Amino acid sequence: MRRGLVAALSLILAGCGQKQEEPAKPVVAVKVARAETATVALVVRATATVYPREQANIAARITAPIRELRARMGENVGAGQTLAVLENRDLAAQRQEAEAMVSDAANTLERLRSGTLPGDVDKAQAQLASAQAALDQAQKIHERRSQLYKEGAIPGRDLLVSETDLAKARADFALAKKSLDLLENQSRERDIKIAQNRLEQAQARAAAARAQLDFTDIRAPFGGVITAQSLYAGDMAKPDTPIFTLMDLSAVVARAQIAERDAPGVKPGQPCRFEPNFTGRVTAVSKAVDPARRTVEVWCEIPNPQRALRGNVFGDVEIHTGDEPGSVVVPLAAVQFVEGSSKGTALVVDAKRQAHKREVEAGRTFDGKVQIRSGLAAGETVVVEGGYGLADGTEVRW
Repeated sequence: MRRGLVAALSLILAGCGQKQEEPAKPVVAVKVARAETATVALVVRATATVYPREQANIAARITAPIRELRARMGENVGAGQTLAVLENRDLAAQRQEAEAMVSDAANTLERLRSGTLPGDVDKAQAQLASAQAALDQAQKIHERRSQLYKEGAIPGRDLLVSETDLAKARADFALAKKSLDLLENQSRERDIKIAQNRLEQAQARAAAARAQLDFTDIRAPFGGVITAQSLYAGDMAKPDTPIFTLMDLSAVVARAQIAERDAPGVKPGQPCRFEPNFTGRVTAVSKAVDPARRTVEVWCEIPNPQRALRGNVFGDVEIHTGDEPGSVVVPLAAVQFVEGSSKGTALVVDAKRQAHKREVEAGRTFDGKVQIRSGLAAGETVVVEGGYGLADGTEVRW
């Protein structure tokens, strides 16, 4: 029994003297990529609303019933095309009356210019003829009495009376002649001027009547598509109620509100894109900042020949403001971002194939990649798949 106890103690001592083996560390299979250098386009992003290049709410210039509609919502129309016709029979009659007045005034002016004289001139001509006859008679009486006075047949008093009558007849003749001259010149010119003014007034009334009649023909001010219609045949058209809304969508303008801090880098002429794939150019940058939103309005004009973009569409705009060559980029999946920020962590694999967490600051994301502004260098290896939850220092393989 003693021998057995010794043997058991020997076995125990032998077991205590042996070294225990450590458990093997796990090797995790991952997918990796290398940080590369690339030229990264600098962009400014903002939400935008699409507006047509031109838009018009087309209303009547006068109040009248709609007699006929020649266009409907959704139709493409050309510049100057008639869209609707208003009731116009009363205006057509007014135009006809005005044109008749023009014709009458023109005829009156022509008669005056051709030499037809008014009644006052005829009367003055008759007075001149009467004065001429009186002068001739007074001249003959004076000559006869002068002869009789020389012969001693009449006293000197009778000769003096004839001389007075002759002088008066001469004065009456001169006055009648002068009156006729004034009427034939000044009165005729005055009457012609009055007739000319009346003709111009009649022409102005006729032009106004024609304009009123033209207003009953509702035309498109430019080519485009009718996007809204509020009145129909038989409705009363009024200047304060649009009949149609017309948009020119051959080119559109995406109006974006960009952050005030990004505005200095945005310039007219820079390329822009309205998501997903409509491209254009910046055409206008506001010189004022919205005091409530602290944003600046930017217009991006986009060709739209196929009318793929509709008016009032809402989306995102990217404006290319420059490039950053030599930027470090990695796949987007390599960075675990802190929610709501550009900072995060990446798993970087060292020469021993051990993964280590490293804080990074990201820049622009594009095409499934992300720009790294700090925390990584070109050529370093990063885990892009299988690294979620890995402890720092974990050995990996790929």
